[in-house]
Amino acid sequence: MKPKTIEQLESGLIATLCLIGTIVIAPAWWWFPLAAFLVFDLSQLGYLRSPATGATWYNAVHTYIWPAVLAAAALIFNVLSPVLSMWLAIIAFAWAFHVGVDRMLGFGLKLPDAFTHTHMGWIGKDRDKDTS
Repeated sequence: MKPKTIEQLESGLIATLCLIGTIVIAPAWWWFPLAAFLVFDLSQLGYLRSPATGATWYNAVHTYIWPAVLAAAALIFNVLSPVLSMWLAIIAFAWAFHVGVDRMLGFGLKLPDAFTHTHMGWIGKDRDKDTS
C-alpha cells in the first residue's frame, strides 16, 4: 500500500473518531464539526499575498498540533470548568475533523511554490504532474 493511501485511511479514521468524540461528550452538538468545517479554510486568504505566505498560513492551521493543544487544555480545565472543557474539546474535535477530512481527500500540507502542490502530491488541475 502506498504511503499516501495509508495517510488517507488514517486521516479518515481520525475524522470519524472526532465525530464520535463530539457525539460522546456533547450529543446535542454532533453537527458542530460539520458547521465549522469551512472556518479553518479561511487560512487560505494568505494566498492573496503570495503562494509562500498562503502555504505558511494554511499549514499553520491544517496541522493536528493545535487541536491536540486544545484537547490537552480541555483535559486540564475539566476539573476547574467543565463547560469550558467541553467547548475546548468540541473545537479540538471540529479542527481535527477538518484536517482529517482534508488529508483523507488528498489535500495535504502546502508547499510554497503553488497551492496545488502538497506533501501528498499535486492536486486539482496539476494532478498530472504527480509522479508518485
